Amino acid sequence: MKVILTQDVVNLGEEGDVRVVKDGYARNYLLPTGAAVIYNKGNAAIFASRAAQIEKRKEEKRAEARSLKEKLDSLEIRIVVSAGESGKLFGSVTSQMVQEELKKAGFDIERKKIEVATHAIKMTGTYSVLVHLYENESSKVKLDVVSIEELKAQEKKAEEERKAREEEERRKAAEEEALKEAEDKAAEESKGETSESAENESVEE
Repeated sequence: MKVILTQDVVNLGEEGDVRVVKDGYARNYLLPTGAAVIYNKGNAAIFASRAAQIEKRKEEKRAEARSLKEKLDSLEIRIVVSAGESGKLFGSVTSQMVQEELKKAGFDIERKKIEVATHAIKMTGTYSVLVHLYENESSKVKLDVVSIEELKAQEKKAEEERKAREEEERRKAAEEEALKEAEDKAAEESKGETSESAENESVEE
């Protein structure tokens, strides 16, 4: 069936595009959801009259996609999973898991736009996840896959380092306080000696 898309449809086309799709796909999804209309002279004429408006919206989407790409390319997300001692995953990393982490980071991305090569992610480590944006624009988000055990070890190490820093700060503060007390005492003693010397000079006169 030949249709005209009334909105962007992932892996099919953008608003205003004419596509030939399977009848079932058109009748069961595209037409009922309003994502497309049947191609005929009337509908083609309507979309032709809206060409300038559609192109303006497309340009705005291109600009948004470029801006979003810059932000996503510099983003790193972490997913915590169950894994064996060797780092082999017990489960798999899914697009939904990635979508949830992206949302936590402030990016609301449709799950169907997220491409996770689950067959390639079998171990803990660092990977790249492809995120389709608009037209041919896409981004690669850095994905850090860590095990629960590894995360606990990292948290324990971080806590130990924090305590060590606090202890070092306390030690330095104590040393500085002791030094200040010694300087104050020396200054007080020096002041006393100066006062005593002045009194002796006054008596001699």
